[in-house]
Amino acid sequence: MTYTEFERDPNEPPRGHARVIYLGPVAPHWEIGSDFGDRMLIDGFRDRVQARLQLVPPHDPQFRRNRERVIRDAERENLLLDWDLGEPES
Repeated sequence: MTYTEFERDPNEPPRGHARVIYLGPVAPHWEIGSDFGDRMLIDGFRDRVQARLQLVPPHDPQFRRNRERVIRDAERENLLLDWDLGEPES
């Protein structure tokens, strides 16, 4: 079940967690891990993230657009989302 912004209670706790980790310049570039949440929910999210980022390293111009899509997907599913791009965020 997917919630819309209008149906979700802002005080509702997150349904899960996902961490997107950049592994380096050689494919596969990404690993998606989780600390908690329903396994089917996290697996579905992982599949969608892999489809969007599989061949796109962070320095690729398409990465920014695909990252925004991943963020919106996590928001729709009410998931906490962390990124580890291997460098400090500016």
